[in-house]
Amino acid sequence: MRSKKLNQNPCESCPANAQLAQMGLKIGSFDRVVALAGNPNTGKSTVFNALTGLKQHTGNWPGKTVTRAEGGYVFNNIRYKLVDLPGTYSLLSASQDEEVARNFILFGQPDCTIVVTDATALERNLNLALQVMEITDHVVIAVNLMDEARRKGLEVDTRSLARDLGVPAIPISARTGEGMQTLLMTVEQVISGEIRTQPRRVQGPPELQQAVEALTSKLRQLIPEMPNPRWIAIRLLDGDHRVQEALVSGELLELVQAQRGADVRFSQKIALQGHQ
Repeated sequence: MRSKKLNQNPCESCPANAQLAQMGLKIGSFDRVVALAGNPNTGKSTVFNALTGLKQHTGNWPGKTVTRAEGGYVFNNIRYKLVDLPGTYSLLSASQDEEVARNFILFGQPDCTIVVTDATALERNLNLALQVMEITDHVVIAVNLMDEARRKGLEVDTRSLARDLGVPAIPISARTGEGMQTLLMTVEQVISGEIRTQPRRVQGPPELQQAVEALTSKLRQLIPEMPNPRWIAIRLLDGDHRVQEALVSGELLELVQAQRGADVRFSQKIALQGHQ
């Protein structure tokens, strides 16, 4: 189980410190990092607001014009920092939003990633979920808008969905609070290892698997500390020019070395600038 904490002594009188102190959180001091991903219009912001209330801060991602929102919550005496990733349909880095979301999950390595999906349109949401599951094992699917699905006469079998995906799928309605405690408990259990996930991943034909394994091995030799070189290998074999360019230019190595340090520095900065 990983523990992440920021070492800093923030100004005791700044507004952000007072806000987070109300819920037992110190500025920049947290035990776990949880990322919140999802397609646009799945209610992701409602989930974020339901979990963090007014204890949240906004700014831009370092070097980007993309808005970044962070908040905090406490569950079972553990302090969580929740990072709301840009709403995207994929992680293929076709836009700044996608690149930011992908880089945070891959290089920031959050303790868990919640993928918010729309219960009334699950099929179109699963593409992003499967891509997140290619990068990390620690995934929880939040099937949101269950109240809307019921109104439309739709039945969503989250147990079967969880079995097929190999990760927990929790039915929720963030607007009403339905299922939110179960979601928090599940995130805690995935992080602690009490729930062991086995994300469904596309294997492809034997030739592809051999190529992925060979390239993964070379990437490990090239950048030993690279998280999930298998995912990078798959993107390279798929002809992802952005990933290819990042590897050749040395950007991937820089991201590996700098991502966490940048996240820490930025979290400190926007925490001190935070407002309700």
